[in-house]
Amino acid sequence: MKRTLLLLCILLLTIPAMAQRYSLKLAKLKYSGGGDWYANKTSMPNLIKFCNQNLNMNIKPDEDVVEVGSPEIFSYPFVHMTGHGNVVFSDAEAQNLRNYLISGGFLHIDDNYGLDKYIRKEMKKVFPEYEFIELPFDHPIYKQKYAFKNGLPKIHEHDNKPPQGFGIIHKGRLVCFYSYETDLGNGWEDAEVHNDPENKRREALQMGANIITYALTQGSGLQ
Repeated sequence: MKRTLLLLCILLLTIPAMAQRYSLKLAKLKYSGGGDWYANKTSMPNLIKFCNQNLNMNIKPDEDVVEVGSPEIFSYPFVHMTGHGNVVFSDAEAQNLRNYLISGGFLHIDDNYGLDKYIRKEMKKVFPEYEFIELPFDHPIYKQKYAFKNGLPKIHEHDNKPPQGFGIIHKGRLVCFYSYETDLGNGWEDAEVHNDPENKRREALQMGANIITYALTQGSGLQ
């Protein structure tokens, strides 16, 4: 009995220390509409590991999941969204996401093929006054630790269109970055998932690291 109580005390003392040893945590966005918001299960952990190892970041190894309308979204300086299909934001969810983004949050949307026509419509609920604009290749998001002089790398072919990086800018700040026709998240996944060449996976991880770095240093005002 004494041994059991001792082990329990050690566990209770250890849990807070473990929870506090990471500087920040990132999240994946859970949304309604039937789209697979949960796609690319290994992508965020691999990207976080890459950032921790190569950029000396101290991010919690596994991403959290946060719903669009949850107040918990304000706990994350960076939220990642992906999927192939339908997306629906209620009015309350759209307002919550808007409040998060104008308060200093950052949203990265990665089209996992098929998301485009849905997400453009739903982001209009969030920012009816703005359009997605294509970012120039000299934008700082392409010039963090890793330089991409031609913008986004092409990871998966999809419709054989050139990759494009779009943004929503509010009061001079990039609050949402949308990577289209590239599929960065697939490139972040474990090598055996898509059998991508190693150079493609490296490019995807480097660009993902750029996006996180930009969000944390220039794009985000959340602490």
